[in-house]
Amino acid sequence: MNVCLCIPTLNSANTWGKFVYALQAQTLQPTEVLVLDSSSTDSTAELAKRAGCRVVTIPREEFRHGGTRQHAAELTSGAEVLVYLTQDAILADANALGRLVAAFEDASVGAAYGRQLPRPGANPIEAHARLFNYPPVSAVRSLESKAALGFKAIFFSNSFGAYRRTALEQAGGFPRESNFGEDTVVAARLLQSGWRIAYVAEAQAYHSHAYSCHEEFRRYCRIGQLHGSETWLLRDFGNASGEGRRFAISEIRYLSGRAPWLIPEAMLRTGLKYLGYKRGRHNPQY
Repeated sequence: MNVCLCIPTLNSANTWGKFVYALQAQTLQPTEVLVLDSSSTDSTAELAKRAGCRVVTIPREEFRHGGTRQHAAELTSGAEVLVYLTQDAILADANALGRLVAAFEDASVGAAYGRQLPRPGANPIEAHARLFNYPPVSAVRSLESKAALGFKAIFFSNSFGAYRRTALEQAGGFPRESNFGEDTVVAARLLQSGWRIAYVAEAQAYHSHAYSCHEEFRRYCRIGQLHGSETWLLRDFGNASGEGRRFAISEIRYLSGRAPWLIPEAMLRTGLKYLGYKRGRHNPQY
């Protein structure tokens, strides 16, 4: 397959060496690596060019998670499969890309995403979030999966995800003005269009974040805004509150055996997530 790897970047010079080392070690090398750089003020663009990447610079104020990824799709019209990887997602082994792209050998698969592992040194709260959302068992989901999974059926991540071009185009591409949740919107449209989504647990990348409490609050504000603006997601795939309760219970159990002193902080974060989500739902301009 003709595979293009698309990487949005911003001031990633300090971590580029580790990122590109893992990329160049892949047994499957993309036909093209496209870097969309948001006018970095460090040497990111130059380092990417040295690594053989095609670099397209965009004004920082014009960056949108949806629009920038759609721009990448349009710049690589010859690619059959588009792989999206964020600058802080480090491929875990030499077969990560190959295993992800292999999912498209099934003609019914329109998109696939890999397993995100906690980065080295991740704190227990940070690690649990990755282990909960990215289990060790692969699965393929269809529209019928929503009966058992509900909103989880459209879970997807563009931090390490790939799309069959024909499927992405049939789904209308990425919403250009979206600055959060563009992957969720496309995943839902794919399932509704009859495509299937593969979760490939064997394709792995290290990627996690140690969010502050304020960052956690703002992130869930954005989730609330997404659900408030794209009301059809909840209408067609069900409420996400059940998954939130399951996460909170799992987190306490995980911390109980590893870092019980962090349970009060985890409970505080759960409350902030709830408040942030509600604020986002009711204040779309936040």
